Amino acid sequence: MAFLPLMLFAEAKDNSITYGALTLLPPLVAIVLAFLTRNVIFSLFMGIFTGTFIVNVSGANIFTSFFNAFVDMSTKMVGSLADSWNAGIILQVLTIGGMIAVITKMGGPRAIAENLAKRAKTPASAQLYTWIMGFFIFFDDYANSLVVGPIMKPVTDKLKVSREKLAFIVDSTAAPIAGLALISTWVGYELSLIKDAYAVIGQTEINAFAIFVETLPFRFYNILMLAFVFFSAITLREFGPMHKAAVRAHKKGQLSNPKTDSSLMNQENSFMLPKEGVTYSIYNAIIPIFILIIVAIIGFYINGVSNLEGKVLEAINSNPYSFTSIREAFGAADASIVIFEAALFSSVIAIGMGLKQKIFDLHEAIETWVFGVKALVITAVILILAWSLSSVMKELGTAAYLVSILSDSTPQFILPSVIFVLCSIISFSTGTSYGTMGILMPLTIPLASAIGIHTGLESVDLHNYIILNIGAVLTGAIFGDHCSPISDTSILSSMATSCNHMDHISTQLFYALFIGFISIVCGYLPAAFGVSVYILLPIGLFVIFLTLRFYGKKYTEA
Repeated sequence: MAFLPLMLFAEAKDNSITYGALTLLPPLVAIVLAFLTRNVIFSLFMGIFTGTFIVNVSGANIFTSFFNAFVDMSTKMVGSLADSWNAGIILQVLTIGGMIAVITKMGGPRAIAENLAKRAKTPASAQLYTWIMGFFIFFDDYANSLVVGPIMKPVTDKLKVSREKLAFIVDSTAAPIAGLALISTWVGYELSLIKDAYAVIGQTEINAFAIFVETLPFRFYNILMLAFVFFSAITLREFGPMHKAAVRAHKKGQLSNPKTDSSLMNQENSFMLPKEGVTYSIYNAIIPIFILIIVAIIGFYINGVSNLEGKVLEAINSNPYSFTSIREAFGAADASIVIFEAALFSSVIAIGMGLKQKIFDLHEAIETWVFGVKALVITAVILILAWSLSSVMKELGTAAYLVSILSDSTPQFILPSVIFVLCSIISFSTGTSYGTMGILMPLTIPLASAIGIHTGLESVDLHNYIILNIGAVLTGAIFGDHCSPISDTSILSSMATSCNHMDHISTQLFYALFIGFISIVCGYLPAAFGVSVYILLPIGLFVIFLTLRFYGKKYTEA
């Protein structure tokens, strides 16, 4: 099993040799069209069709090629939905949408908004509360986006914070926090990648979790992005496209860009408005969401234990509530199914609460829940298309081609930066941080080990050097994901905040590139020369603060 990722990569590499630079066409078509047309569905569709056409092109008959490409595209879409993980994500998204519709009808989010509005009296405090809420739902990036966005939207709207900034905060406190959490839906996947990659270089007895913990200080992008959100909130300073959006929202009261259509991502509708004459209670939102979180956490443990076997299961049975046992269980859990089950259960609780308070009858409750599901069907369509595009690129060997042209003859000091950039390019092109980690981790650890040994690093320095490169993989994937218009987490953040998706990407891109640059210049590059991370992190934070202070512009005096 340890060599399986390399075998899969070898197959992709064969295709990358066959198709060459053509492997880059599908993501390029999707990304360019996304920026030109500002229509994600059309862009993804054309990207997928471009890829399937390349695979099925026949010199004899162009019409046959088009027909086969269309059939292949349809097959990939069905295959994306047939995947149990993807199906779980779709169900999770739709079900949480239904739950949010019910608690919105009950007036819970409005009560929270009114309560927070008493405390959040300025745009700065509204953004800070959004940032803080992102830390509470640390265990899953999807759940983070879907829960924080709808709750904080009324608060930020009232204080004239642009939808683009809200979407940025939600997106930047989703994957970066889930990637840093010691217990999350990400940990098991990352630990398995680390363990398998170390097995390739003959180290089969390593403690993958200990290595995971060691990489945390080297997650420069995650840490610096979270700090950037905090600094920009307290200083009320922006730059680039985000400043333009902030000025528009604060001065003109236009929370969304009037030149773009946000209706596809907008969950607001009179059907979901809280009933008049009903006493709004924060518990109508807090209890269902709290149940969602608690049931999800318990579900991760139960589901994870059921998936374990052998010595690991024996160790858990002997001490079921130790930190190690909980970590192993969370790592083995099927997050997509667990969160779907938790959302479904919390939906039932929310409906029961509404019925008991006589806010609505059963028929109206079910209609409201179904309406919430319908509101997110567009998101499900986009996710299916994004996964299908990723499937096409795997078949073509897009990632393998990028690796082959960018990773040859790399000096020791530049490797972490190259890995970070390469991960970001692949993640940007594919729209998935998970897939990028799976592609590059099996290559990064052997490559870092070989380069370190070749340059004569001592065992301790070699270990630290490999750790640094692992950190570059785990954060570079998130960086690229933040920049990509076909990223599923960015799509969810746009939807959850009712922000036009391309408005979200075009404003977030500027900030993501800035933090990515700082992560290299004040992080991976000097760290490769042996500079302590505990010196580099404060320097990076200081540079970010100074940039906002002297380059960023205030858009309000509040």
